[in-house]
Amino acid sequence: MSRWLYSLMAPLLALTLLVALAWPGAAGAQAQGPAATPPAAAATPANPATALPSPANAPAAAPAPSPLSTPLPAVTVGRVGGEPVSMPMQVLLLMTSITLLPAALLGLTAFTRIIIVLGLLRQALGTGQTPSNQILLALALFLTFMIMTPVFEQSWTTGIAPYLDKQMDFKAAWAAASEPFRGFMLAQVREKDLMTFAGLSNSGPFATPQDVPFSVLAASFLTSELKTAFEIAFLIYIPFVIIDLVVASVLMSMGMMMMSPMLVSAPFKILLFVLVDGWVLVVGSLAASFNMG
Repeated sequence: MSRWLYSLMAPLLALTLLVALAWPGAAGAQAQGPAATPPAAAATPANPATALPSPANAPAAAPAPSPLSTPLPAVTVGRVGGEPVSMPMQVLLLMTSITLLPAALLGLTAFTRIIIVLGLLRQALGTGQTPSNQILLALALFLTFMIMTPVFEQSWTTGIAPYLDKQMDFKAAWAAASEPFRGFMLAQVREKDLMTFAGLSNSGPFATPQDVPFSVLAASFLTSELKTAFEIAFLIYIPFVIIDLVVASVLMSMGMMMMSPMLVSAPFKILLFVLVDGWVLVVGSLAASFNMG
C-alpha cells in the first residue's frame, strides 16, 4: 500500500518542483516582453498623407466677435434743468412717485371722510370687528371712486391726455391735471383752517384761489375733512347712545346690574339700523356731503 502511494505521489512532487522552478522565469519574460516591443503609438505611419495634422500646424481660427465689444447706445428720455436724464434715473423717479400714491389717495380725495365715518359707525353699532376692515376699506374705495369720477375725468381730459398725445409739455400738463383736484379740495376746505396753515407757512393772504400753495391747501383740506367726519359720526352716534342708556336703565331697574348693557343693546341697535336701511342712508349722506363746486 505504501509502495502504491509513493509511486503516485512521486510524479506530483516532481511536477510541482518543475512549476516552481519555471515560474520566476516566466514572470521575468513577461516583464521584459512589453519593454522590448516598441509601442504602437510611436510607430511612424507608412503613408504620410493619411497622418492627421498636429495642433501646432493647424490653421488658426478667427476669433468670434464678443457681444460686449459693441457699446450700448446712450438712452435719454427726458431733461431736467436742461440736462438729459437717463433711463435708470427715470425708472427710479417713477418708482419713488408710485410710493406716494397712498398718501395722494388719503390726502387729495374723499377717502378720509368716508373711512372715518364708517369706522365710527361700526364702533357705535358695538359689533366688534364686523364688518371687517377689508370690507370697510373696499366700500370706502368704491364710494371714493364714485365721488371722484368727475374729477378724474376732468383731470384726464385737460392734462393727462394732451400730454400723452404730445400736445402739451410736462409742466403745463401737470398744472392742468392738478387743477380739478385743487378745485375739489378748495370746495371742501374751511376758511379758518386755510388761514391757519397760511399763517404757519407765512404765505398769506391770497388774492385768488390759484395763489394758494399746494402744501397749504392739502394740510387745510385734511383737517377740514377730519372735522367734518367727526361731525357726521356724532350725529350717527346719538341714536345708538340713546338705546344704550335705555337698556342700561331697564337692566338697573330690574336688578340685573351684573349683566353688560352693551351685550343686551347690540341686537336692538342692529335691528334699528336694519329697519331704517342704515347703510343706504349713511352712504347716501356721505356722498351728498361733498361740495363738488
